Amino acid sequence: MVRAKLWLQCAAMFDPVSPVLVQPAVIGWEGKNRRIDLTIERPFKGEELLQRMKGWVTSDPREVIAAVQPDGFLKVYEQGELMVEADSQDQLERIQERLREKFGDRVYLEFAGS
Repeated sequence: MVRAKLWLQCAAMFDPVSPVLVQPAVIGWEGKNRRIDLTIERPFKGEELLQRMKGWVTSDPREVIAAVQPDGFLKVYEQGELMVEADSQDQLERIQERLREKFGDRVYLEFAGS
């Protein structure tokens, strides 16, 4: 497996940004007949995290996901950073080319050592 960091253009400042999961989502329940004091923490998956960037970045997250999926997938790593993962460097380069064709310089991959 090879991976690269995904960068998108911020809609407010137009700087490159990459979403980071700071803490897992905390999910609880509201009971109709009684109080439920149970919560679970669950981190977002890669696609979930990116979809929550809608409106905060200049590209449609669903279109970014569609550009990644033929050759790779989005994954949130232990430090919370969003990465694109693929089986080979060639696949990452194909993803990068699709991103460039669709979004220009607004969405790109940063390869290890770049």
